[in-house]
Amino acid sequence: MHKDITAYNREQDKVSKAICTELAKEIDAALPKAESKVWHAHPVWFLDGNPVAGYAVRKANVQLLFWSGQSFEEPGLNPEGSFKAAEKRYTSKEEIDSKELKRWLKKAKAIQWDYKNIVKRKGKLVRLEK
Repeated sequence: MHKDITAYNREQDKVSKAICTELAKEIDAALPKAESKVWHAHPVWFLDGNPVAGYAVRKANVQLLFWSGQSFEEPGLNPEGSFKAAEKRYTSKEEIDSKELKRWLKKAKAIQWDYKNIVKRKGKLVRLEK
């Protein structure tokens, strides 16, 4: 795990730290070839320069985000933003369903929209073929 992500997790309150540490562990295990870093102040994992998963501590919870998550067609994920992202929010580590998270992370590898080139394409997203 990237040292900046470890530092991010360490800075959180006890409950958020436990959630973040668990999410980071699961994401690292499921995406071993991903580059991870703190991006726009939050931990994010990238495949070939494309953001696929990350999380952010919010006021009342920890938000897990999948940039292409709306295409996963998973009932546990909620649409986020105006593109293809979807989220899940956690208020305790115990709410994390490891089996569910592993399934989502598998889909994060297989289903990707090209966020890396969204500016070049003037806001148009194109689905990547895997």
